[in-house]
Amino acid sequence: MREDLKLMEEEISLHFNGIDLLNTGFAKAVIGQKDVFRKLLICLLTDGHMLLEGVPGIAKTLMAHTFARLISVDMKRIQFTPDLIPGDIIGTVIFNPQTQEFYHREGPVFTNILLADEINRAPAKVQSALLEAMQERQVTIGEKTYKLQEPFFVIATQNPIEQEGTYPLPEAQLDRFMFKTIVPYPAFEEEKEILSMYGTVNSVPVESVTDYIKFKALKDVAGKIFIDPKLKDYLLGIVSASRDPESKDTADLIRLGASPRASLYLLRAAKANAFLEKRAFVIPEDIQKVSFDILRHRLIISFNAVSEGITSDDIIKMILKKVRVP
Repeated sequence: MREDLKLMEEEISLHFNGIDLLNTGFAKAVIGQKDVFRKLLICLLTDGHMLLEGVPGIAKTLMAHTFARLISVDMKRIQFTPDLIPGDIIGTVIFNPQTQEFYHREGPVFTNILLADEINRAPAKVQSALLEAMQERQVTIGEKTYKLQEPFFVIATQNPIEQEGTYPLPEAQLDRFMFKTIVPYPAFEEEKEILSMYGTVNSVPVESVTDYIKFKALKDVAGKIFIDPKLKDYLLGIVSASRDPESKDTADLIRLGASPRASLYLLRAAKANAFLEKRAFVIPEDIQKVSFDILRHRLIISFNAVSEGITSDDIIKMILKKVRVP
């Protein structure tokens, strides 16, 4: 086992230059938000999707644009509004009167990185147009099914403060997102740097530092990270505690726990986090670090929790304290 881990560490070292280049390239265009970028990396390393929540003007869209340029992939943006229809996203079948034939017009979903801006401004019917694309990496239009390009990565944003004209994402849609990440305000010194960089220009040129073929090699390495069976039991214990809490206090706070998809995402994300730490094996801290972003949108909290001002993050903290670390 030690020999295998040593070989794995050598393989990680060989590929890690690509991660360093991505971190450096991101820092040139986006001030701060290093933790958010790390989570973007974890999602793309594990074929996940990401929901970014934060107030306007804190670089959510800039991060998505920068990420696409860094890895040299195509990106498209959809501004979600109440008048959108599913065909505006996945495309539609159009009749050509000259040829007397129907042809398929592709929607913006046919891309590598899809930025779904303010996704909660569109009704559920439009949001659900992404379900098949996010899970099966394909879309069905009319009688035909079309495969999407590789990679296909959805970065969705939503504004947490506005309620007027918004439609909360249904649970089935939320469950398709690997991470729900809260994007914080920049720190005081970071905002000073933003003023210096963007005070007279709207954008900063971002150069590609790698391509998807090289990035795919990083994905392959991250997927081979070792995890002990005891740690698999640990992450399953965390998910199980959200469904059948041993503590009555916690049970009164949770109406519905996390799905099996949460267990899969915990496993993949923990491996990716270990890889970003240059480790060939998973430790409990890797699981704990990704637990909040994976579980916060999967726990449906009870009325008791809402009335007492208890959030899903508070409940996750309780669960992590109660589940025994191996």
